[in-house]
Amino acid sequence: MQTELIIDNLSRPAEHGATFERRHALTQELVTTAAAASVNDALAAAESAAKAFASWSATGPTTRRTLLLKAADLLEQKLPEFCEVMAAEVGAPELWARFNVLGSAALFREAAALATQIQGETLPTDKPGSLSLTVRQAAGVVLSIVPWNGPVLLGARAIAYPLVCGNPVILKASENSPRTHALLASCLYEAGLPAGVLNFLTTSPEGSAGVTEALIAHPAVRRINFTGSTRVGRIIAETSARHLKRCLLELGGKAPFVVLDDADLDGAVNAAMFGAFLYQGQICMSTERFVVDEKVADAFVERFAARARDLKVGDLTNPNQYALGPMVSSASGERLNHMLQDAVDKGAKIVAGGNARGAAMDATIVDHVEPGVIIYGEETFGPVTTIVRVRDTEEAVRVANDSEYGLSAAVFGNNLTRAISVASRIQAGCVHVNGATVQNEAQAPYGGMKNSGYGRFDGRAVIDEFTEIKWITLEDPTQPYPF
Repeated sequence: MQTELIIDNLSRPAEHGATFERRHALTQELVTTAAAASVNDALAAAESAAKAFASWSATGPTTRRTLLLKAADLLEQKLPEFCEVMAAEVGAPELWARFNVLGSAALFREAAALATQIQGETLPTDKPGSLSLTVRQAAGVVLSIVPWNGPVLLGARAIAYPLVCGNPVILKASENSPRTHALLASCLYEAGLPAGVLNFLTTSPEGSAGVTEALIAHPAVRRINFTGSTRVGRIIAETSARHLKRCLLELGGKAPFVVLDDADLDGAVNAAMFGAFLYQGQICMSTERFVVDEKVADAFVERFAARARDLKVGDLTNPNQYALGPMVSSASGERLNHMLQDAVDKGAKIVAGGNARGAAMDATIVDHVEPGVIIYGEETFGPVTTIVRVRDTEEAVRVANDSEYGLSAAVFGNNLTRAISVASRIQAGCVHVNGATVQNEAQAPYGGMKNSGYGRFDGRAVIDEFTEIKWITLEDPTQPYPF
């Protein structure tokens, strides 16, 4: 299957017909051939979006809402196709594909509801006979750079929220999921989005940096949103700062899951399995650290490890079997094997799973992890999680915060007063009491602290991210001035 660029609602090849390939992580079978956009292609997309800004920013809320609602319906209709493409391109089990698509449809509908919520306010003024007010206006062209791991859901939010606020979008797809992102974009085109309001770009890994820098530098681009690694996020932020452009960044995570001494262990294990191993742990909010009170640690680890041993790499085409798929590439396996060896060499114990076999890896749990071990602090982004044992609640809070990241977290405990107190002290953008670290609701603001980024997707928070606030006064032209 070959995908092309879409600029001005017209499908076209990249300059000079350049392409790149996406191959299956396990079999190396060719899955997608995609157009490899050049800097000139990127600039054409930016110019197209710039032309569309005047009309789209003036489009009424009913039109924006109607288009997004149509796109939501199309997403649901294309669910079987998304499941097929996501399994081939990014090794997504059906559960993760459905989570992405149905969550994206809900997100589009939530975004549609925001169309009439982009509001200003009247302000008190000391000037007699004057009216002082604020209005919210579209910011300009938005560059949305989206990842492969939640390709539909993370792509949907990068499109829907800027659009409903009146901004044209340039969607820069991931080189690992070009066909999935193209399918997502097709829902907007089929819904009737006008030319230039959404331009779709794919580019090769080698060309990505140059294309991104050219787009950030373009005068029409006024906002950049990026979801991906902290390393690349820093580059995006630095480049944007040079051009005085505002960013919304959702970056890496090392989500802690605190198990207090009065936790419901069966409930905690259920949430642990979901949070640690959904989509092979390749989710920014995957549970990577279980911070467990030593009084219940043996019982928790025994139950958790027994469940994890039953979860194997399996056949993603079988809808009746939930199984782990492959990681995004064999390089992930090599990196994780190095982390596991370092942990074992320094006294940790593998209680479930073990080394990766290329891109395939069983659900793996590493117990007795302590500071000084690579896996204690670095994001694994794979089906590997860790157990850190602590003496009491105070140490649990300290260990949970002993990370450069602060995206998602969880706390399990039956004493809700204590559990909420712990949740309030954890440095993360979201904390779930007696729930998994992996959660998403389109009406709830989502984003990180520390090296997990800044800004918030979802909910009313996106209005501030993708609009400018302007102060306007209406005054008496005959009012006196001091000179």
